[in-house]
Amino acid sequence: MKVLPVYVYDHAILKKKAQKVEHMDESTRIFIEDMKHTMHNAEGIGLAANQVGSPLAITVIDISPVEGYESTKPLVMINPEITYYSDEESDYEEGCLSLPHVRDLVIRPEAIQVSYFDEHIKPQTVQADGLLARVMQHEIDHLNGIYFTDRLSQLKRTLLQATLRRISKGETSADYTIVLPDGSIISGDDEE
Repeated sequence: MKVLPVYVYDHAILKKKAQKVEHMDESTRIFIEDMKHTMHNAEGIGLAANQVGSPLAITVIDISPVEGYESTKPLVMINPEITYYSDEESDYEEGCLSLPHVRDLVIRPEAIQVSYFDEHIKPQTVQADGLLARVMQHEIDHLNGIYFTDRLSQLKRTLLQATLRRISKGETSADYTIVLPDGSIISGDDEE
């Protein structure tokens, strides 16, 4: 397994809707394992394929490092689609590996239902609430070209513009390797 570089704010691949996975082959299986390894290396709890440079509709999620969720099994979601949103909403502070050091409260539906294929290309449907529902929504947003900051108020987005411009110019630090919008690569502070 290898650690993949994480693409940061304003890179073109992060703005595009992901392409459906049509078939599973060995290279896709290896890529999924690399995604998991990359997510864990960066101490993330979710990662979408476009965040590591792939246009495929794949996300990996592992919230087991979070207190209270230790028994939650990691997920690989291929071609995920949210089929139900609860009316009840909640706010929670979110961050993102593609937006190093940016965190803010985001309001999202408390519960969802998602249809997807697992890594064995078996159709699955899961109902989730709380943190798992939130991470699923965050990662599926990525696959649709949406950052969590797009869910903030206009005022908060305006206040973040200077920070986001600095990230896109590489004026940031991360414990993992990042890829800037111009294709430049900045090595992480704490690579394995």
